[in-house]
Amino acid sequence: MFKWGIRNRLMFSYLSLILITLLLLGAYILHFFYQHTLTSLTSQLLIQSEITEKLLAGQYDQPNTKAALDNTIKTISANTDIRISVIALDGTVIADSWENPGLMENHSTRPELIDAVEKGQGTSIRFSTTLGENLLYVATPIRHNSATIGVLRLATTLTHVNQGFAEIRSALIISFLVASLLAIFISNHIAKRYTAPLESITVTAQEISEGNLSTRVHLHTGDELDVLARTLNNLTANLEEKINEITEEKRKLELILQNTNSSILLLDRYGHMLDYNQAAKDTFSITPDMLRLHNVQIIGNGLFNTAFQQAVETKEKRSIDLKFENNGNRHAFLVSLSPIISSDCQVSAVLAVFHDITALKEIQEHQADFIANASHELATPLTGILGFAETLLDGAIEDQELSTKFVRIIQAEAHRMNRLVKDLLQIAKLDAQNYRINVKTEVLSLDPLVSQAINDLALQWRQKELTLTVEAPPSPLSVLANADWLKQVFINLLDNAVKYTPQSGTIRLSWSQKDKDAVFTITNSGMGIPASDLPRIFDRFYRVERSRTRSTGGTGLGLAIVKYIVEMFNGSIEAKSEVGVSTTFIVRLPLTPGTKI
Repeated sequence: MFKWGIRNRLMFSYLSLILITLLLLGAYILHFFYQHTLTSLTSQLLIQSEITEKLLAGQYDQPNTKAALDNTIKTISANTDIRISVIALDGTVIADSWENPGLMENHSTRPELIDAVEKGQGTSIRFSTTLGENLLYVATPIRHNSATIGVLRLATTLTHVNQGFAEIRSALIISFLVASLLAIFISNHIAKRYTAPLESITVTAQEISEGNLSTRVHLHTGDELDVLARTLNNLTANLEEKINEITEEKRKLELILQNTNSSILLLDRYGHMLDYNQAAKDTFSITPDMLRLHNVQIIGNGLFNTAFQQAVETKEKRSIDLKFENNGNRHAFLVSLSPIISSDCQVSAVLAVFHDITALKEIQEHQADFIANASHELATPLTGILGFAETLLDGAIEDQELSTKFVRIIQAEAHRMNRLVKDLLQIAKLDAQNYRINVKTEVLSLDPLVSQAINDLALQWRQKELTLTVEAPPSPLSVLANADWLKQVFINLLDNAVKYTPQSGTIRLSWSQKDKDAVFTITNSGMGIPASDLPRIFDRFYRVERSRTRSTGGTGLGLAIVKYIVEMFNGSIEAKSEVGVSTTFIVRLPLTPGTKI
C-alpha cells in the first residue's frame, strides 16, 4: 500500500537499533580484548625486564662485557619466546637474544628507547621486517651507580594476540549475522503485530473516505488502538446518520422545490444564475446552457436587478411586485429576494422566489369590474325609479295617463332591479365554496327538467311566435346533479335564446349521449355573436351590445350563472356562433354509472 509505511519504518527502527547496538558492542569487545591483551602482555614484559635487569646486574662492568652479555641473554631467552636486547645510549646494540648484535643497525631513533631514557619506560608496536610480523617492544633504562648506562629492551611477537583477535572477530561477525537474521524476524513480527491494527484502521478509513459508510473496524486489542477503532466506528455511524438525515432533507427540499408552483432562482452575489427549479424553467424558458448567465439576460427586468443589488448591499430581504411577459403570456409576481449569509458575514448567494399572483391580480381586477358593473347596473334602474318618482311628486301625478306610464316604468325598473339582485345572490351562493360543497345531488333524468323549463317560458317564446323544436333521445339520460340548479341552467339558456331570437325565429333543443357524457344543445337563429366576443360571454356583466341587452331585460349574469352551475356538477359549456345566422350553446354533463352506453 505504502512504499515506506509504518510497518517498514517500525521494522527498520527495531532492526537499526539492534544492529547498531550489536556493532557497537562487538567493536567495544574487540577493542577491549585487544587493549587488555596488550596491557597484560606489556605488564609481563616489564616484569621480565626487571628480572632480566637483576640477572644482568653484575655483568655490565666486567671485561668482555659485550660477549658475556650476549651469551647470557641468549641463555635466558632460550626457554622463552621473548627477545632481549641490550642497547647503549648511543643506539648501538650490545647484545641481542635473536640476532648477531654486530650486524644490527643503530637503534637511537627507536621510539621505545627514547621514551625509556626520557620517561623511564617505553613501549612500541612495530612491524619487524626481519621477522615479518608485529612485535611488542618494552624498554627500560639500565642503571649502574645511579646512572643510566644503557637500555634493556624486551620484545615478543603479537602473532598469537592477532590470531586470538581474529578468532574473536570471526565469532562476533558470525554472531552479528545470526543476530541480524533473528533481529529481522523479530522486528518484522513485532512491527506486523503492532501495525496490523493500524493497517486495518487505515483501510477502513479509506473506504469511509470513498463513501462506504457501512464498513466498520473490528479490533479487540484492549489498548489505545481498540479505543481508536471504537471511536472511528462511532464517528462513522454518526456521520452515516447525519448524511442520511441531510440526504433525506435534501430530497425533501428538492421535491418541494421541483413541485412548488413558485419559480425559484439561486443567484450568486454578482447576479449570475447558479440553479433553478422546474417552475422557473417553464416560466422563464430556461435551458441548461443558460447557467452562469446574468439575471438581466434571463429575466430582462431592471427593477428586479435593482432589488437584487439592494438585497446584496443591505444583507436584508427584499420584496417587489414584478410584471413579466413571456411568449405573449403576461405574469404578475410577488418576488422575495433573500440573501444567504456565509460564515464570514458576507453574502454568498441570493434566493429569489417568484410567487405567481397572476390569478390573484385577475381576481382582484374581476372583483373591481364586478363591483363597478354591479354598481352601474343597480344605479341605472334606481336612477330611473328616482327620476320618475320625483317627476310624479312634482305634479305629473295629476295627469292620469302620464302618471300611469311613469308608474309602469317604475314597476319595470323595479322588476329589473329585483332580477339583478336575485342573480347577484345566486352568483354569491355559487361563489361560496362551502355552499357548493354542501349542495345536495341526486340522479336526475334530463327529460322532465327540460320540459319544465320549456313550460315555464312558454308565454315568452309564444308571444314572439318562435318555432321551438325538441329532439330527445330514445332512452332517458341521467346525470348526478341538483334538480333546482340544473333546471336553472335550462331556463337561463332557453331564456337567453328567446331574448336574442328575432320575431318568428327558431329555437332547437336536443340532448343525446356522447361517450360517457350527456350533451345538451340549444341553437337559436338570429344575430349571432362575433368571434372576438365568444371567449368572454360567460364573464359577469359582459354583453355584446349593452343597449340591446338592457332592452331585452337581461342582467348580464345569466350565462355566468350557467357556467358556475355546470362546472359545479363536473361538466363544461361552450358556445359557437355565426354572425347573422345562429348561436349554439353546448352543455356536457357526466352520465351516472347506471346509464347504459
